[in-house]
Amino acid sequence: MAKQSTSLLMFHKRWPLLLVALLSTSTVIVLLIRAASDSCNTNSTTTTTPQYSHEDSRNQVTSQVETPPNPLRFMKSKHVVLVSHELSLSGGPLLLMELAFLLRGVGAEVVWLTIQKPTDSDDVIYSLEHRMLDRGVKVISAKGQEAIDTALKADLVVLNTAVAGKWLDSVVKENVPRILPKVLWWIHEMRGHYFKLEYVKHLPYVAGAMIDSHTTAEYWKNRTRERLGIKMPETYVVHLGNSKELMEIAENNVAKRVLCEHVRESLGVRNEDILFAIINSVSRGKGQDLFLRSFYQSLQLIKERKLQVPSIHAVIVGSDMNAQTKFETELRNFVVENKIQDQVHFINKTLTVAPYLASIDVLVQNSQARGECFGRITIEAMAFQLPVLGTAAGGTTEIVVNGSTGLLHHVGKEGVTPLANNIVKLATNVERRLTMGKRGYERVKERFLEHHMSQRIASVLKEVLKKKAGLLHHVGKEGVTPLANNIVKLATNVERRLTMGKRGYERVKERFLEHHMSQRIASVLKEVLKKKADSEKNHAFS
Repeated sequence: MAKQSTSLLMFHKRWPLLLVALLSTSTVIVLLIRAASDSCNTNSTTTTTPQYSHEDSRNQVTSQVETPPNPLRFMKSKHVVLVSHELSLSGGPLLLMELAFLLRGVGAEVVWLTIQKPTDSDDVIYSLEHRMLDRGVKVISAKGQEAIDTALKADLVVLNTAVAGKWLDSVVKENVPRILPKVLWWIHEMRGHYFKLEYVKHLPYVAGAMIDSHTTAEYWKNRTRERLGIKMPETYVVHLGNSKELMEIAENNVAKRVLCEHVRESLGVRNEDILFAIINSVSRGKGQDLFLRSFYQSLQLIKERKLQVPSIHAVIVGSDMNAQTKFETELRNFVVENKIQDQVHFINKTLTVAPYLASIDVLVQNSQARGECFGRITIEAMAFQLPVLGTAAGGTTEIVVNGSTGLLHHVGKEGVTPLANNIVKLATNVERRLTMGKRGYERVKERFLEHHMSQRIASVLKEVLKKKAGLLHHVGKEGVTPLANNIVKLATNVERRLTMGKRGYERVKERFLEHHMSQRIASVLKEVLKKKADSEKNHAFS
């Protein structure tokens, strides 16, 4: 069987304590003395001088720069309900949790609802719920009157993923029209089976949809229209950003060195060995099987070409030893059949990816079909100055600059050989790895930090909150009773009428004046005239 180091289980529990230990003066002094001869510096941008003195002093200077005001501060005292289809270690729930913490950080009242929960106790759910409770997030059942009342009183309701739409009909029921005007639907899916009317039939009536990449937003726009015959609401693209906590580790060379040493020691690999890692939940859609084929092929290429390179290893983070799925069994059988057990390492899924990012040399993002909606692990790896080998699909194409911060390859079987060649290219060229890693880090600093994401989310939330300038109801007979209720609401609440009226006026001033219309018409006319001129040129040329 491929290696599954038991010492890594202890390391998962131990590594935060290692970081705490780094804060002690004695530890820093010891590490400074060792820096010159330390070989666990695979991600540094220079090989001639010890990195700590220069790089960390630069980081200390940056940390003293005054931080700008939090763009989400206008959410203070706002009541926000976050609805998640599940609570797990997968990307969607973790991202929603991060939003919860950002909102709590500015004083918003945040309530969390989980739609699907197992009947038996679950250690992961228990841990994540208590993590939220410790940060002041209220966790309640998604079913029952308390959930409905909380949503009705909220200023904003965020539905996380397409599947969360089922909650509206199964729980909220006749109150759906009252909640839709304050719903922001955060969509992360790229798979076709999510395009079911039972999931997204209310999508056209919500205040807005927030999607992680332009590619995914365009896909949803076309797919909902063609397959379901419905129109997307106003859609906002919000690229994600790395948390401050992750960036602190990524920019701390002492911490990275310690984590690197411990992970590599646990895996039984040398500091000079080159590690290619895929960090994702193990499933066919994430492409671990094709990655292993590419890795095996790269070993053959190195052998055939008689290339002098350190030993290369494949690391698969996201395994699930308890589940023992058919797909994971296939992966492990492939490793055994091809006798590469000493060079392939399976690591259980974990929340703490920083230790592995600190200890590898290259990240492989091999998601298949339409790729990742965004792919948070990609920008996390770039923060650690790692080059990325990714599929040319989905959000990866909006993150990785091909040839500059990484190398892209096709999805599917036709991408196996190109990925193998790219593995060889980076295994045999340390300077190229370091240059790509440095450029990736610079790209993260320019556009993929937490404050960038906060600014983008703040812009969306302001727009959504301003839209509460009226109440919507369904068309046809099913809208009669909701409209009657809305009439009563406004007849009995003068303050609400005045507030909605003021918001409506502000929205008109922002986008529905004559000069706004003139600008839009001018844009259309310019495009039409340009196409006409281009057509005439082409005709004259032919």
